[in-house]
Amino acid sequence: MKRLSREETHVVSFILNGQPRRAACEPRTLLSDHLRHGLGATGTHVGCEHGVCGACTVLIDGVAGRACMTLAVQAEGRCIDTVEGLANDERDLNDLQRAFRRNHALQCGFCTAGILMSCQDYLKRNPDPTEQEVRDMLSGHLCRCTGYTNIVKAVLETAAERREASLKAE
Repeated sequence: MKRLSREETHVVSFILNGQPRRAACEPRTLLSDHLRHGLGATGTHVGCEHGVCGACTVLIDGVAGRACMTLAVQAEGRCIDTVEGLANDERDLNDLQRAFRRNHALQCGFCTAGILMSCQDYLKRNPDPTEQEVRDMLSGHLCRCTGYTNIVKAVLETAAERREASLKAE
């Protein structure tokens, strides 16, 4: 592993939402802070800074991970996806985001970005989840507004739509 000097900033390069990005940071900078303050990806929220609430969840090489528990320098050469990368543009939400909107699966929205990223990863790994499995997955997120019921409905609806689309494609 490359040894970093704590007295110097280091340029970190990675793919952010499909685009190559690079910016300097101190070795102790958290990925969440680097995304928000260094690169302007402000959709990644910071709640607890202990990896408990899930608001900072991003995809690191396609796997959900806590950006507040990851150093920015650990992202070197990796693919990082944030909530900004889910939609093609502000008017073209992805299917999961549309299901959240249809089912009123968000209220204040603070936790929503992290939940969406975890759900995106989860549905790739488990395309046919049960309600209990979705609830178990969501147990890694704290939402003080929704009560989770509508989030679960949105995830199950998205899973069903994706399975149906897959069957039509075959």
